[in-house]
Amino acid sequence: MEHDLSPATLAELRRPRPYPAVSVLTPTHRREPDNAQDPVRLRNAVAEAKKQLEDDPAVTRERRMEVARELDRALTEVDLSHAEDGLAIFAAPGEHQVWTLARSVPERVVLSDTFLTRNLVAAQAAERPFWVLSVAADRVTLWSGGGDRVVEERTGGFPMDRPPENFDPERQERIGDAPSTFRDETTRRFLRDADTAMTKVLRAHPRPLYVTGPQAALALFEEAGSITKEAVLVPRGGLAHGTPEAVRQAVRPVLDEEARGSADAVAEELVAARGRKEYAAGVDELWQSARTGRVRLLAVEENYRVTVRDAGDHLIPAESGDLDAREDIVDEIVEQCLETGADVRFVPDGMLGDANGIAGVLRY
Repeated sequence: MEHDLSPATLAELRRPRPYPAVSVLTPTHRREPDNAQDPVRLRNAVAEAKKQLEDDPAVTRERRMEVARELDRALTEVDLSHAEDGLAIFAAPGEHQVWTLARSVPERVVLSDTFLTRNLVAAQAAERPFWVLSVAADRVTLWSGGGDRVVEERTGGFPMDRPPENFDPERQERIGDAPSTFRDETTRRFLRDADTAMTKVLRAHPRPLYVTGPQAALALFEEAGSITKEAVLVPRGGLAHGTPEAVRQAVRPVLDEEARGSADAVAEELVAARGRKEYAAGVDELWQSARTGRVRLLAVEENYRVTVRDAGDHLIPAESGDLDAREDIVDEIVEQCLETGADVRFVPDGMLGDANGIAGVLRY
């Protein structure tokens, strides 16, 4: 199952396909007892997709069977034991993908000539993905984080292990000679190679970067390369050989402090925008501003959801399941704002109470 939505991957997902490109979305659950319903809901959603294929006169029998086979293949790849809060299956002639999302999605099936990406985009924005690079004299490990999860990332040549010649970390630890390790030219060259490799990863998958390691390693890494100029350094050793949970615990205080500072800064910007008459609040006002590219900063409460119906010039409240109801209008606004270069911030629930869960700073 896929999880990392890089710019290149998103562009590929948005590429037009031969009709029909099928998107199947369903909410999932991480824990019992709620997750007991997930297998049934998923099978029902895929069955609904096949029914829509059957009922669509624009889909030939051959094309229908081909896409149905891709849906079945995708279904076999779903591992609900590692479910998060939402699941998306994309299927088109000759291809399929399964995406797990750390944000709930409405249950829906869409047949189009492109895949439905707005829920993936909003989920990634809410998750605030980041990289952690753990540096040691003999190993550099890359970790992918987001939300409350950290996993080892085996891409871009990582993990990197230092060539073994004349290097005995156990002996150096035994004799207390660790600092001299980081004056060694081989170590310097090794860390420079790691810096180069990480630069390529960041170019393809731009995210905030946190670098962990003993103080001596961080100092040499700063000297040997360039990526630390935009990174946050976390002086904590042992993580290059550590576990995902140990890495998560090491960076959690830094992430929490940054999140608090970010929320405070957003609150200040919203107050200032009110005084300048550049403030918008509520889903209807933000939907209109997002479509015209007027939003510079969008703030959304983390679990804010609302179902609406398009009444022409305005959105009006609707019930889930109503005809023409739009259950993911918040995700649609988030994606539209990101497309027009807005800064999107997810803030703690209740912070935007007077704005009904969503507010923004306008460009004009």
